[in-house]
Amino acid sequence: MNRSADPQRPPPTATPGARARLRRAAPLAALLAGAAIGTFLLGDMLSFSALRDNREGLLAWRDANFAVAALGYVAAYVAVVAFSLPGALAMTLAGGFLFGLWPGGLLTLVGATLGATAIFTAARSGLGDRLAARMDASGGTMARIKRGIEANQVSFLLLMRLTPAVPFFVANLAPAFFGVPLRVYALTTFFGIMPGTLVYTWVGAGLGEVFARGEDPDLGIIFSPQVLGPLLGLCALAVLPIVLRAIRGRAGDTPDAPATPATPATPDAPDAPATRNAPAMPDDTPPAPR
Repeated sequence: MNRSADPQRPPPTATPGARARLRRAAPLAALLAGAAIGTFLLGDMLSFSALRDNREGLLAWRDANFAVAALGYVAAYVAVVAFSLPGALAMTLAGGFLFGLWPGGLLTLVGATLGATAIFTAARSGLGDRLAARMDASGGTMARIKRGIEANQVSFLLLMRLTPAVPFFVANLAPAFFGVPLRVYALTTFFGIMPGTLVYTWVGAGLGEVFARGEDPDLGIIFSPQVLGPLLGLCALAVLPIVLRAIRGRAGDTPDAPATPATPATPDAPDAPATRNAPAMPDDTPPAPR
């Protein structure tokens, strides 16, 4: 029995919705792939020991072409932050060592802000709405972060950046899932990381003497009272608008005392009907006999 040949079917194609999801997830997938490759290949290079061992070559490269060295440093810092590589602290020290507190601090701030903005944009486009809905439903730490951001975006984001206990990658990713505008995120990142960045850049600027003595820098300086005290003061300033708003909200939600109902007026008694002259009763007394 002859079988008629089936017409060739066109290969299945992705639906427009699937293609859109793939386009949104592509930047995040590229960052994840770059993070895995960078950690595997560069894990040992982004360290304080690598900076110490290669300091002479780095200084010669900087002196040969300062502009290229500065741009290369910013590009490297963007990659470290965007790919979440374990080397941001060593990079900050290197910026201070190579370029000094100025312009090393500014270069580090620009590179860190651009890298954080890249991972923020990729995470928001790839996972933003779906992951935000899941975290909102599950509660926990991320739900509390969401409530804080909704209460006051600028103050809460600055507080996350200023607090040394908050991991940098958490502060980078969490706002991407809760509708923070890109401009607000970039500005709060730049100014929020400024105090800590300048402290470690200042430490890096003095590494020449530390290397000459064969010592290691004091990386715990940020937790010393002279540095931690001002940072906590900035944290208090950042959280102050949140506290004031919460106080005003509670005051506004306090129900007013119920008004005492007015005592209804007692109705006046109806006027008594006017008394009419009663008709004269007939005299039933019999007349006296005569």
